[in-house]
Amino acid sequence: MKHYGYLIIGNSAGGTGAVEAIRKIDTEGSLAVVSDEEHHVYSRPLISYYLADEVTYDKVFYRPADFYEKKNIHAILGKKAVKVDFDQRMVTLDDGAQLQFDKLLLATGGEPFIPRITGLEKHEFFTFTTLNDSIKIKKLDAKKAVVLGGGLIGLKAAEGLVRRGVDVTVIELASRILSPVLDEQASGMVQKVMEEEGVKILTGRTIAEIVGEAGKASGVILDNGERLDCDLVVIAIGVRPRIELVKDTPIKIGRGIIVDKRMRTSIPDVYACGDCAEVYDFIADSFRLTPLWPTAYVGGRVAGFNMAGVEKEYVWGTGMNSVDFFGFPVMSAGLINPQNGDKLEVLSKLNPDKRIYRKFLIQDQCVVGMILVNEIDRAGVILGLMRDKVKITSFKDSLLLEDFGRIYL
Repeated sequence: MKHYGYLIIGNSAGGTGAVEAIRKIDTEGSLAVVSDEEHHVYSRPLISYYLADEVTYDKVFYRPADFYEKKNIHAILGKKAVKVDFDQRMVTLDDGAQLQFDKLLLATGGEPFIPRITGLEKHEFFTFTTLNDSIKIKKLDAKKAVVLGGGLIGLKAAEGLVRRGVDVTVIELASRILSPVLDEQASGMVQKVMEEEGVKILTGRTIAEIVGEAGKASGVILDNGERLDCDLVVIAIGVRPRIELVKDTPIKIGRGIIVDKRMRTSIPDVYACGDCAEVYDFIADSFRLTPLWPTAYVGGRVAGFNMAGVEKEYVWGTGMNSVDFFGFPVMSAGLINPQNGDKLEVLSKLNPDKRIYRKFLIQDQCVVGMILVNEIDRAGVILGLMRDKVKITSFKDSLLLEDFGRIYL
């Protein structure tokens, strides 16, 4: 049985952030990272670009090849943590190995949500959240694909497939794509770009059945009875916290693992971050799931500093997405689709010729939400105003200017 001062379960953004923070403070303490993926630390947002052959395999990795060696990390890759005993401070791996720890970080991430669909158990389908997913899909000689899910994951999968020459249809149950992160105007603009690039999008529909022969999909039946022929089915309707490791333990769990602003769980010396944890949102002023890459990394850094004895708090996180589709950039942060009871002022401006759209939601003279389409260069300035709760009354009208920046403050 091996013993580590720091044990991290997860080798993605949260685990990397924690490692780098710990090593800023403690360069000698024994540290191990466990991951069921066999790959060197890589960027999940790049897997669609790898699928599209826009980046090579080695460029998916966002830390040098000697990262583990330089940071004095024992990397245990391709092994899954299957049990944790908090009383004994011990984690058991799927090969029977047992690791003891002084301090533990749970950075297990999220797992794809798979709905109940007739035929799913009989015919091959794919998800799209890991590098292995991209590698498997890339090996296929697919001609026609159906992607279930019009969110960020599904649309990036569709983009990668189209760039490979695959005929792609996206199926989205909601009335529009990207509904959790964009408003109706912005999602319509993205849909138009996707369709111009050859992606077919069906909204208000879902898959009722997958059909095929000998385990291979040959088509899907929609909930209205329509059949779409395809030789590839991708399920990409979202992720849920990966918490099975601690589900039957004393640790406090809501939708995800409960943490405080220092990323501490209800168990002493045990921390959590990333998609598996409910973290603080400064706009909502509450703790909630925020399954985002930068949220995971910063949460991991905060956890790592605290694990190493330096007190830090996670206070600047909120729902935020910055992505582009076929070179068309969009960004959103904070409140995007307010409820009817929310007392918010809305400022928006559309430039149809340039395909530029700007929208800000204001509450108590402060920006609490924004959407930027095809002009996102100064998003950091707006996000700073949101974080610092700056009263924007004196320059409110300037927010809608395409060149808005610090000079207007």
